[in-house]
Amino acid sequence: MVEVVDLRVRFGESGKEVVKGISFSIRRGECLALVGESGSGKSVTARTLVGLTGRRSQVTAERLQFDGADLRSFREADWRSIRGSQIGFVMQDALGSLDPLRTVGEEVAEPLRLHTKLDKRQRAERAIDLLRSVGMPEPETRLHQYPHQLSGGLRQRALIASALACHPDLLLADEPTTALDAAVQAQVLDLLESLQTPQRSMLLVSHDFAVVSRLADRVAVMHHGEIVEQGPLEQILHDPQHPYTKSLLGAVLSIQKRDQGRQRVAQTADGHFALRPSEMTPALARQAPVVVEANNLIKSFVLPNGERRKAVSEVSFALRKGETLGIVGESGSGKTTLMRMILGLEKPDAGDVRLNDRLWAGMTPAEQRAERRRIQVVFQDPLASFDPRYTVARVLAEPLEIAGYRTAAAARARSAELLQMVRLDPQLLDRRPIELSGGQRQRVAIARALAPQPDILICDEPVSALDVSVQAQILDLLVDLKDRLGLSCLFISHDLGVIHRVSDRIMVMKDGVVVESGGVHEVFDNPQHVYTQALLSAVPQLGVRKRVANSIVVGSGQNEEEGERDAA
Repeated sequence: MVEVVDLRVRFGESGKEVVKGISFSIRRGECLALVGESGSGKSVTARTLVGLTGRRSQVTAERLQFDGADLRSFREADWRSIRGSQIGFVMQDALGSLDPLRTVGEEVAEPLRLHTKLDKRQRAERAIDLLRSVGMPEPETRLHQYPHQLSGGLRQRALIASALACHPDLLLADEPTTALDAAVQAQVLDLLESLQTPQRSMLLVSHDFAVVSRLADRVAVMHHGEIVEQGPLEQILHDPQHPYTKSLLGAVLSIQKRDQGRQRVAQTADGHFALRPSEMTPALARQAPVVVEANNLIKSFVLPNGERRKAVSEVSFALRKGETLGIVGESGSGKTTLMRMILGLEKPDAGDVRLNDRLWAGMTPAEQRAERRRIQVVFQDPLASFDPRYTVARVLAEPLEIAGYRTAAAARARSAELLQMVRLDPQLLDRRPIELSGGQRQRVAIARALAPQPDILICDEPVSALDVSVQAQILDLLVDLKDRLGLSCLFISHDLGVIHRVSDRIMVMKDGVVVESGGVHEVFDNPQHVYTQALLSAVPQLGVRKRVANSIVVGSGQNEEEGERDAA
């Protein structure tokens, strides 16, 4: 189906090569996974197969073929004829890929309009079916909504539905489950797996080996534009040869391992150093003062059809000093709406929020501005939350000015200290966010949040878009900073492995309601609610799956009985 020999891609006449002479093939009915960190060239490689590397790019190859056609000779009209019809492309950034001026229904039906003879009514019906097939709740309602009215996970599902509209022979999936919670991720993986037929091929781009192990037949590991290792999935997982492959697999296992990272080095009373659990004991938690309290919060929104939907329904919790409360739930569960009410960015329909035993609603605007310094946020997408014109120094200068650093020299000196605190070189101060890697941008976002010296840090999906190796680094950093600075944290995520690693207590949300809460080990080891149980069972695990006679057999170093039970 696909044959690539000595592919090279560079940007600009004098630019460096970002893809450096790689070769691979994809047979009909096969799934090849390109695995590597951000900047390794895997997404550029995928874009090469649909002619989307950009006008400034220079693409050369000894051979670049799709289904017998020589892609090197393709003009734009040729590319348009196969995009969407023969090759479907699921991009990572759903919000950037969907047209903000078109409804979800129009977006999903676009390939049908271009490549089929279906009329408008038939396209709408097919769009509803496609949205339902990718797990979109209430597809008839979502059909008339715009991308900005959907959560990140719902936008990603709409993008996948659009890519599948014309039943393409080759599906390019660039990080297709990065922004999705465990339950929806499992649905999408089930869907992608069901699409693997003897006639359809897939190129999966991912940094998540757990996802790759679910879908791939073969794996190619990319590093700095080169394929450093490739082979059958089982060989890559169980007998990796290259040190880089080994490091990627080690990072996955460190996040999946429950007790990894839940200890810290602490100084004892006699001056020695020893490992101490980072989790607060229930007794210590009860003694600590409450810094944020939510009482019976309710918030609803008006849907396009005029109906009101409760996004948050009677949610209450208390966050104590030095504690991390993890809030977990699928997209649309109300996590972000709850966060916005805690920050005072949304006014609850009922209930109240107290910050250090003071009502948000009872404060004057000046008092609220003063209190905002004490509660800061690390957002999911740092690039979208930075002004692209600003250097890192200017990004940090704004909160520092509010914190009382009035001179440029004082602000720059403190900015350098903040970068060192998040383990970045102060020389990055003069770069712009676009010139930084994803992990570096997220560290700058953490530094910005720490600039006003807050007591409370809210982390909204801070590692969901990062490679697993970078995820591990950022999580270690956040745990270390929390311990050193005595921060209280609200950690919002759909990733149960991440929540388990950083949290002292967990609150599970579904459809705006808290269905279960308790200590981290209590919830993970003995979940009571059926939804929590379903979330935990949906988390993809690192292991080899083999398709045998239309059935799935799991083999990840387990004994035969465990493999049969997992397959069932």
